[in-house]
Amino acid sequence: MARKIYLIGSLRNPEIPLLAERMRGEGHEVFDDWFCGGPEADDHWRDYHRGRGHTFPEAMQHPMAKHIFSLDKHWLDWADTAVMLTPCGKSGHLEMGYMAGTGKMTIAVVQDPERWDVMYQFLDAVVDDEDHLMGWLNKDYHTKRETTLVD
Repeated sequence: MARKIYLIGSLRNPEIPLLAERMRGEGHEVFDDWFCGGPEADDHWRDYHRGRGHTFPEAMQHPMAKHIFSLDKHWLDWADTAVMLTPCGKSGHLEMGYMAGTGKMTIAVVQDPERWDVMYQFLDAVVDDEDHLMGWLNKDYHTKRETTLVD
């Protein structure tokens, strides 16, 4: 079953495009174009607005911030599945929470985390490597919230 996947992760994680290509190789459609902004995109956005004397809440109201948010939300809504490659930051976790809240399939790839967190049980699956991820992506999915923790 081919899935429409929104790949969530960090702009600073060079594994994002590699994982996206692997999922595409399995026949899935993957949105990871957010990665093209580069590893310092958020820093440049912050610095630009600070240079203009804007606060964070003011910068969030700027048209570019609204456009980028709308673009990402469009692709989140398009997807039937979210895959989050950790480590990632607040934005990634907010995106994953949004996807879980909309009832879409959610899988986190968590390899040897420094901090453990039981709240990942909101997701459908937590896996520790890409092979387990592919197993989840390539199986039929019927029941929501049967969280499975895979060793």
